[in-house]
Amino acid sequence: MNYDLRTLDFGRILVSPSVLAADFGKLDEEIAAVTAAGADLLHLDVMDGHFVPNISFGIPVIKSIRSRSNLVFDTHLMISRPAKYAAAFAKAGADHLTFHLESDDDPKETIEAIRNAGCTVGISIKPATPAEELFKYLDLVDMVLVMTVEPGFGGQSFMADMMPKVAALRQEISRRKLPVRIQTDGGVDDNTIKTVAACGSDIVVAGTAVFRHPQGMKCAIDNLHNASSLLNSKVGE
Repeated sequence: MNYDLRTLDFGRILVSPSVLAADFGKLDEEIAAVTAAGADLLHLDVMDGHFVPNISFGIPVIKSIRSRSNLVFDTHLMISRPAKYAAAFAKAGADHLTFHLESDDDPKETIEAIRNAGCTVGISIKPATPAEELFKYLDLVDMVLVMTVEPGFGGQSFMADMMPKVAALRQEISRRKLPVRIQTDGGVDDNTIKTVAACGSDIVVAGTAVFRHPQGMKCAIDNLHNASSLLNSKVGE
């Protein structure tokens, strides 16, 4: 069964907890707990040790947990050749695939490969890449992802100077009346969510801030959801 990002609510903050911050020794329990706590999607960070200086997990892990969750598998491919592996990740259970503009594969060919695999499409940029580089792809994708840390490791500090990128993308998406979501990934927590929402990001990735929140996962997700009142979003109007 496939779960579709496009069916999720517009106009409010959606929370996609990053499994990278979970306890892999009890992954089933962690996924069940974060789902019960109100997560909207499940963020899966795939790293190849080449595109980013770290290795996380890949197709076997995604396949093994697919039957354990009915959340959208929001899969972030931090890999050099996303087009080559799109079909394999889709077959393993990924519902949505986000690739990096900076990867080795041609962006339009990668978008086509992901569509052909039956997944929704996201495109991401690293901190050094201007937001305007994404403008020509906005009508081809379902989501854009602005990294607010350098990709590769969890638990990094939020880079507030990335927020003008989010605002610029929100303005362009609204101007063109596109049903495209903006995701922010890196250092999002109870405090930084206010700025993120005000700039127009409607999906947030949170790892440590959810799985290791001192008051528990539900409190963490509730706090992020509550920032919906601050959301600067005119998606798809």
